[in-house]
Amino acid sequence: MAVENDKLHIRLHVYDADIPVTISPEYEPYCRNAAKLITEKVNSLMDVYKTSRSKEDIIRMAMLDIAIDLEFEKSNNDTKPYDDILTKITSEIEDTLGVNGSAGARK
Repeated sequence: MAVENDKLHIRLHVYDADIPVTISPEYEPYCRNAAKLITEKVNSLMDVYKTSRSKEDIIRMAMLDIAIDLEFEKSNNDTKPYDDILTKITSEIEDTLGVNGSAGARK
């Protein structure tokens, strides 16, 4: 593992291959976890389908499974509806108080 210009040169073991990667140090745990996830997913699918599917098909199935999980998480973490509601509420509060906040204030 070498550090050069704030970049890290590491090798990730992904299923049956070692892949050299150059990344920022803060991304290292994410990359290692991703490599582990891919390896575990492919291994579990290999256990089930190794006699009926090709290695390439199993790897594609693993990629699809991981991508579906990612898409599901993205849809569950969509903050746009909340942002829209907060913007509307903020606008209503500002309208009620007046632009500078003094229209509804009492002396």
